[in-house]
Amino acid sequence: MPLPSGLDRIDLRGLRARGHHGVFEHERRDGQEFVVDVTVGLDITPAGTGDDLAATVDYGVLAQQIHDVVTGPPMDLIESLALRMVDLCLSHPPVQWASVTVHKPEAPIPVAFDDVSVTTERSKQ
Repeated sequence: MPLPSGLDRIDLRGLRARGHHGVFEHERRDGQEFVVDVTVGLDITPAGTGDDLAATVDYGVLAQQIHDVVTGPPMDLIESLALRMVDLCLSHPPVQWASVTVHKPEAPIPVAFDDVSVTTERSKQ
């Protein structure tokens, strides 16, 4: 799903945190690195014309919140992580649309691979 017309975007790429998510006991016990990409869609006009942080999304706060989800209580699936994060993004009042990709580069896959990820996109509309 592309960014809806009329919205600007803020991107956070490559947020890294260690989490204990997965269906296998060793994933929960040992943990692994997760990488998250976030895009939020909003109208930046009020913030840009007023030079007002309160009228936009503080990406430092959002990054910390995403980090806290990854390092928080374990979940079996990265699909669950992605949905929790997209809901978090949409909880910020200016955000009208959000896309979250959760990468699990150390996934327990028995063949050579570069990455596995799940992407979810949602809007308030």
